[in-house]
Amino acid sequence: MSRLEARIAAPDFWNRQAEAQASLRRRQRVSEDLQLRDSLARRMDDIGVLVEWAGAGEDVAADFAKALDGLGEEVEAGEIKKMLGGEHDAANAIVSIHPGAGGTESQDWAEMLLRMYLKWAERRGFKRTILDYQPGEEAGLKSVTFTLAGEYAFGLMAAEAGVHRLVRISPFDQAARRHTSFASVYVWPEMDEEIEIDIPEKDLRIDTYRSSGAGGQHVNVTDSAVRITHLPTGIVVSCQNERSQHKNRDVAMKVLKARLYDLKVKEQQSKLENIGGVKKDIAFGSQIRSYVLQPYQLIKDHRTKYEEGQVYKVLDGDIDPFIKTYLMQKASGTLGLPVDADAEG
Repeated sequence: MSRLEARIAAPDFWNRQAEAQASLRRRQRVSEDLQLRDSLARRMDDIGVLVEWAGAGEDVAADFAKALDGLGEEVEAGEIKKMLGGEHDAANAIVSIHPGAGGTESQDWAEMLLRMYLKWAERRGFKRTILDYQPGEEAGLKSVTFTLAGEYAFGLMAAEAGVHRLVRISPFDQAARRHTSFASVYVWPEMDEEIEIDIPEKDLRIDTYRSSGAGGQHVNVTDSAVRITHLPTGIVVSCQNERSQHKNRDVAMKVLKARLYDLKVKEQQSKLENIGGVKKDIAFGSQIRSYVLQPYQLIKDHRTKYEEGQVYKVLDGDIDPFIKTYLMQKASGTLGLPVDADAEG
């Protein structure tokens, strides 16, 4: 029995909750590594057999190509998992999108980003749940909060946190002028139930209202939607997805806990940076990517310098190359700071 297994089997294992959870996560990662090793070994054995058959004159070209593709996909998936070793990378993700200044233009851009992420999540097999959706006055949305449930949802989606910039000919401008729009993407991990976050009732203001827009199942029928304001920080969270006010309150509290935990972590990181002079990572609100539709078509990530000319393929949910490049550069320590993108529009 390994020392890790012996620690988990000890009678006092659960006396220290945080250490216990960390040990279980470590065991899970070790187990996944062993499973990947065994799976890759089996695939290599299968390819070896196909090579022998080909040498004997058998026509195995199609099977060989399929086996190589499968091996490549599993190696790539394993590489990404190895880069997602953060404490909460394996957790579900809570995502909010907010348009910047610019009214209808930016609200429509925020809606486009929502569609992009939901399509990407569908390809990944993540469960998608819209918790709160505030529609724009003419088009698009004023704000949206949704969850993505699945393996490494937070670790992957966290690569998208920041400001996204769109340059295009406005469909809302009769003069067909070029407009620049901004929208911010925020991502938090859904916290484990075991993690205790004390929130005194006196620190909360809870309002109820009627659901409206996407996600509201009892639209304008009952006051089932819930808005919670955390008075000390000013953080506001809402949920109108569930059928009952009680369930919406529970979901909103889960989102609030995730945001408060994230705020605490960021405060601790800031203190360490101030004390030790640590070089800051990408700022949460920095412009991370530009999507240029006019006068040419190009999407450029300003952190990694990765570019893609097939803009509508990306807007249709094909963002994995951007995420993978970000994770690889972050893991290798070569991730650059965002740069100004005035030249693109």
